[in-house]
Amino acid sequence: MATKKSAIDTKFIRELAELLNDTELDEIEVEDGDTRIRVSKGGGAAPAQYVHAPVAAPAAPGAAPVTAASDAPAEAAAPSGPTITSPMVGTAYLSPAPGADVYVKVGDTIKKGQPVMIVEAMKNMNQIVATQDGVVAAISVEDGQPVEFGQTLIVLK
Repeated sequence: MATKKSAIDTKFIRELAELLNDTELDEIEVEDGDTRIRVSKGGGAAPAQYVHAPVAAPAAPGAAPVTAASDAPAEAAAPSGPTITSPMVGTAYLSPAPGADVYVKVGDTIKKGQPVMIVEAMKNMNQIVATQDGVVAAISVEDGQPVEFGQTLIVLK
């Protein structure tokens, strides 16, 4: 067991912490197999957490295929190009408040660092910002849609 603990990639954890600061997020969680790393700005909480956890079975047999089926057509129909992906699991919102104008629309020119949407995770509203300059070719999620870590949110051209 001690050998697994020594395999912690501290450089990767530092990169996650830098990403947390650069994107103004409150928390980032990455899972690979049975290893999960969570970096959070939470007051008083440990800045990084390393956990070995068993992989849980899906809650319902029909839940996973429905999500996969709804994601596949959107990504297959989306134009190719640079993407902005979700840095966390949560719920995507295209506008800053209910009834407000959306952050971006297809065809809009965006600049690196510009807010493009919000992902709510654990009651925290996390602003998602453009990772590079470009023109919005496609928005791959709908308002209020659940998103996964690494899921494409916006395709640029």
